[in-house]
Amino acid sequence: MEFNEKLQSLRKSRGMTQEELAESLYVSRTAVSKWESGRGYPSIDSIRDIAAFFSVTIDDLLSSEKILSLAEKENRHNIQRICNLLWGMVDLFTLMLIVLPLYPHPVGEHIASVSLPAFSGLSAFSIAVYWVMYLALMAAGALKVIFTQLNIRRGEKAVSYCSMGLSVLTVLFLILTRQAYGAAIMFVLLMVKGMLYLKYIRA
Repeated sequence: MEFNEKLQSLRKSRGMTQEELAESLYVSRTAVSKWESGRGYPSIDSIRDIAAFFSVTIDDLLSSEKILSLAEKENRHNIQRICNLLWGMVDLFTLMLIVLPLYPHPVGEHIASVSLPAFSGLSAFSIAVYWVMYLALMAAGALKVIFTQLNIRRGEKAVSYCSMGLSVLTVLFLILTRQAYGAAIMFVLLMVKGMLYLKYIRA
């Protein structure tokens, strides 16, 4: 007997509806329906809750191989979730390029370092490009965090690709406009995202 059949049998033996079982397990009725139709499996924690609720062992519900497979899948999901959150945070760190004094500004005979709002050493167009790129990266980071927290998969890859492309373009533009400090910081953030991507696809 498969897990979905066992769950249905246990639920019916208690005379419970899917909604009542869902309330007892603190999950949605949709989740219970999905499990009973064989379209998915609960998380390891939910399996423990189900076993405890019906006073059976986890082995009664699933084979050892299936438990191991679910544990590996959950571990991959957790690693990918952490990578996504860190990716989003890296993009949000682009704020440093706005607030830190990274841009050279002549003051008399000396060169001072100022933040982006006080910077006027380049054309208005170049400075506007900085603002657009930085704010776009921060928006991508915020979307990445929101998508991860709400477990939204649709559009998440598109945000990642846009984020990576924007980072590359930002590094190139900073180099082109001879902003060494900004280019160095942006390059480090780009490398961190590259490492997170490799960790993500290996998970």
